Amino acid sequence: MVKSVAVSEGETMKVGQKVKVKTCIDRVSKEIAAKVGQVGTVKGEKIVDGGKMGYIVTFPDSQGTWFFSDELELVS
Repeated sequence: MVKSVAVSEGETMKVGQKVKVKTCIDRVSKEIAAKVGQVGTVKGEKIVDGGKMGYIVTFPDSQGTWFFSDELELVS
């Protein structure tokens, strides 16, 4: 079983860390929405929506997109 750890406010994720998608806030295709509950790898950071931080995540099937930090949990 994979253990997830919530990221506290102000804490950042780092490139190479494993993350689990816990939710999607609209804006996604069916293929990306299907990633909820799956684990991917952080590949980079992205500033979105007026300065809010997002993270580019790729998955084992080579698909990838960005997520807001509150849509992700660190996997330990």
